[in-house]
Amino acid sequence: MDIEKKIASELGIKPWQVEAVVALIDEGNTIPFIARYRKEKHGSLDDEQLRALDERLRYLRGLEERKETILASIEEQGKLTDELRAQIVAAETLVLLEDLYRPYKQKRRTRATIAKEKGLEPLADAIFRDQNCDPSTLAVDYLDPEKEVETIEDALTGAMDILAERFSDEADYRTEIRRLTKEEGQITVSEKSSRGSKEDDEEEKPASRSAGTKTAENKKLQERKTVYETYYDFSSPLKKLQGYQTLAINRGEREKFLTVKIEAPEEEILRYLGGQLITDFDKSILARTEGKQIADLTTDAKGLIFLTIEDSYKRLIAPAIERELRSDLTEVAEDGAIRVFGKNLTQLLMQPPIRDQVVLGWDPAFRTGCKLAVVDATGKVLHTVVVYPTAPQNKIEETKRTVKALIDKYNITLISVGNGTASRESELVIADMLKEIGKPVHYVIVNEAGASVYSASKRATEEFPEFDVGQRSAVSIARRLQDPLAELVKIEPKSIGVGQYQHDMNQGKLSEALGAVVEDCVNHVGVDLNTASASLLEYVSGVSKPIAKNIVAYREANGVFHSRKELLKVAKLGPKAYEQCAGFLRIIGGKEPLDATGVHPESYTAAKELLESVGFDGQDLGSGVTGLSLLTKNKEKLAEKLGIGVETLTDIIGELEKPGRDPRDEMPKPILRGDVLEMEDLKEGMILKGTVRNVIDFGAFVDIGVHQDGLVHISQLTNKKFVKHPLDVVSVGDIVEVKVLSVDVKKKRIGLSMII
Repeated sequence: MDIEKKIASELGIKPWQVEAVVALIDEGNTIPFIARYRKEKHGSLDDEQLRALDERLRYLRGLEERKETILASIEEQGKLTDELRAQIVAAETLVLLEDLYRPYKQKRRTRATIAKEKGLEPLADAIFRDQNCDPSTLAVDYLDPEKEVETIEDALTGAMDILAERFSDEADYRTEIRRLTKEEGQITVSEKSSRGSKEDDEEEKPASRSAGTKTAENKKLQERKTVYETYYDFSSPLKKLQGYQTLAINRGEREKFLTVKIEAPEEEILRYLGGQLITDFDKSILARTEGKQIADLTTDAKGLIFLTIEDSYKRLIAPAIERELRSDLTEVAEDGAIRVFGKNLTQLLMQPPIRDQVVLGWDPAFRTGCKLAVVDATGKVLHTVVVYPTAPQNKIEETKRTVKALIDKYNITLISVGNGTASRESELVIADMLKEIGKPVHYVIVNEAGASVYSASKRATEEFPEFDVGQRSAVSIARRLQDPLAELVKIEPKSIGVGQYQHDMNQGKLSEALGAVVEDCVNHVGVDLNTASASLLEYVSGVSKPIAKNIVAYREANGVFHSRKELLKVAKLGPKAYEQCAGFLRIIGGKEPLDATGVHPESYTAAKELLESVGFDGQDLGSGVTGLSLLTKNKEKLAEKLGIGVETLTDIIGELEKPGRDPRDEMPKPILRGDVLEMEDLKEGMILKGTVRNVIDFGAFVDIGVHQDGLVHISQLTNKKFVKHPLDVVSVGDIVEVKVLSVDVKKKRIGLSMII
């Protein structure tokens, strides 16, 4: 297989671009480095295209390796024909490859292998070869009581078992049956009748449970059952099943609330197989074999073969095809969910930082109190305290006095409130208190997903050994408002809470994909080498976890880095790693002004020549070199003179004009609140502003400040165009204007519309 050509065709790019990227990957270059600093070589493909190329490259190379293994195995058996070799070499998917290999795999002991051991394979061959024969006459010669073949029916049953397995192993048949089932099959789902029964319950729960425990368990069970009500009587053509439906059905089946089955076009499949395997096949065979057993057809070869086709399909092929198709549906659904998760995560990580403000992080709770942490503009923790404004203590006035004192002492301008348990109650206290003070202080509700995971982690313990988990969580809630990217990289991406069914999918694939998203975001923004944590540094191109720790250790032992070249003194950070990471690491106020920009050290000579050509000495790039692009209109000629590519020149100009530019500043800012609404305050027709918190396949959840996100269904996103997916219209972090369509306080559901 010409892998490069195939990838080019699939991704709609040129073969030379694929060849260039493959060569760069094989040289050990990372995707962010290739995307940013090797544009001339691959024609400015973006991160998404490069990631897709890398994924397909790994798949197709794995496919080629598997082909070699299979060819060697079949050749060792002495069964490799030229035709089979050509089929294997031409296979473009692992599914087809495994279908071709199926007849040659070492099988466990089956009915067919037992029949072969009894010497019945020649009988099977004879009946299949001469389909006008009298099978009972042929079978007489194979009777052997010592081999437990005592009757003609025994002999014919064994022969048919051999044919059934042979039919099921035929790759072409499986391919067509898979196609027919996929195109015309239905998935049917129903409520699992045994779930929640007394017998089922007793199997799963200890007998010593108290009445209160049983009541709580039954309530929880009923709540879980309600989640799957949509699927208690559900059917859909396989080809129309949505990804989120697949994942919901899978979870319901796994939790034993749902029974799932694929209904294939069985009659059509049997007619297809009959036409392939029976000489002069016609529908009369179906009629004369209906309801019959082998004992009824001992003299009818074609009838026996059709019974065998039915057995082969129902016993061997159909269950396997159902498993494969459900696996395929799950894989497609997972890939879709991961893409959505990745887009949401990108938007969340790329939210603009709120700079130059002292922030009070507020981790709400009931019984154990609300943990507060004051964090200065650099992220340094100044103070922590616990207050008890919520039940059961309800020390509201005492809390207000404490917080007002903190605001006065540390000049706090912003309160970052986690959206978890007791958030609503905390918000009411904060909003009431802000009315009483004469300072411009606002609050923001932030998604605290993952804060508890981080606060209990080894990483948090190392960062704040003297703090308990509540204090660490409060610090995280404050910092994720100050610099979302720097703080959120400390948390496992799937725990950040902007996905759907993330715990129900392939965890390895999910972690890899989300890790790539974080890596792209970190490198797109760039990292301050002298302030970044090891958690942030490990996502920088070319920097592994050990190297990230070594960078921090070097910084602690030797003080701040004064130049990028100093990185080469860090343990285990060699020339290749330096090449990959240097351009993404920034040094503010160092010896070399260009170290504060995204210009790669390999382009310093060209950058300095460019600056000299416009009369700028390059010593103070802080405010940028204005009008540089106007002075360099003929980029092709200038690039040639400087010995660099046009794309690189364009990037250098951009960096020199706006050194230290943060791409996150272009994203929508969070909504700062000073008052609070209740769900009961909402009325149909109200127009409000809100923040998109999550985007899923069927819509978007928007925070409008009532502690319960409202759903904008995909049909209510816009009336200006057809919306294939909500991500085509909105992203996480977007500030949107919505109209209230419906409010169900009891069920805590809010229906919203962006069509105003």
